Amino acid sequence: MRATVMYGAGDVRIEDVPEARLIEPTDALVAVTCAAICGSDLWPYKTMEPGEAGRRMGHEFIGIVEAVGTDVQTVKAGDVVVSPFLWSDGTCVFCQEGLQSDCLHGGRYGSDDVDGGQGEAVRVPQADGTLVVLPVGADDALMPSVLTLSDVMGTGHHAAVAADVGPGTTVAVVGDGAVGLCGVIAAKRLGAERIILLGSYPDRIALGTEFGATDVVSERGDEAVERVRELTDGLGAHSVLECVGLEESTLTALQIARPGGAVGRVGLPQEDSVPDAIATFFKNVTIGGGPAPVRAYIEELLPDVLEGTIAPGRVFDRVVGLDEVPDGYRAMNDREAIKVLIDLEKEDADDRVDHRRAQQDRRRGRAGDRVAPI
Repeated sequence: MRATVMYGAGDVRIEDVPEARLIEPTDALVAVTCAAICGSDLWPYKTMEPGEAGRRMGHEFIGIVEAVGTDVQTVKAGDVVVSPFLWSDGTCVFCQEGLQSDCLHGGRYGSDDVDGGQGEAVRVPQADGTLVVLPVGADDALMPSVLTLSDVMGTGHHAAVAADVGPGTTVAVVGDGAVGLCGVIAAKRLGAERIILLGSYPDRIALGTEFGATDVVSERGDEAVERVRELTDGLGAHSVLECVGLEESTLTALQIARPGGAVGRVGLPQEDSVPDAIATFFKNVTIGGGPAPVRAYIEELLPDVLEGTIAPGRVFDRVVGLDEVPDGYRAMNDREAIKVLIDLEKEDADDRVDHRRAQQDRRRGRAGDRVAPI
């Protein structure tokens, strides 16, 4: 099967890799119909040292279940499913507390014999605790918005929850990427009265305004901090969503939080320490966040997506086929695209059917007696 492999900074290739197959009785085999390139994928795209082995990429995907292990109870062949960006068993103490991102038996896609999401198929470990069956078909027009629930919409929501966004609050969102824009959606959904978006790209600012941002701050650094204070009568924001992860963005987020406020950090940190710790301490600012337990949020957010109450799929402004993924990475890195959707169906229909049938036959042959009867 074909999949995305990164060999170093700027070196992304589509290659033939071993067929995805069931290994454990708790696995499911999913044929991917659509996937995405994540902003976090750009960090290795910028910095990864060259290597011969390569790294399987991708962790956001929707697909159709082709086979399941004998212990799987909640999904079956033919189901259309969305996967969170982390897999989890759903039964450990942290999963029961809604923190699937710290599952004792969970893990990440693209490592430890687990396929990456940017490929034709994925072995999903702990299928019962991970996959969510969708009540719509894989070709439904809502699929882009549903796909955001695998990561960016759930992550933006997590930032809002960690920052204690609620009715009547003033919220500042640091970052105008896909996660920040979804943070605007989340803040509005949770009842924020005022939403200040810190960003500088006109197309993203326009989309953020449509999503619910009431004010825009395009300055950076000290000038951004001063502008937010001007907008909030010198007090700062009740809730700040840090959606970038750089030292400067983190410092800005902490400095624009009002005394007693909260900062939800979901941008992947690029530094080991938290800046401005003493000033933050004396302001009684709460710092929360981390990798989002998006599996805990899917059931809450999915009805709003299906009803059209929120449309986070609008963050996808470019669609590519699997062979075009390397250019999708380039486009996101060069800020030509906010977020790239990978359409595994984007090829000639007849060729696609023949290829998929052959693909299914190969995978089913390798699944052996671990496949549960349909």
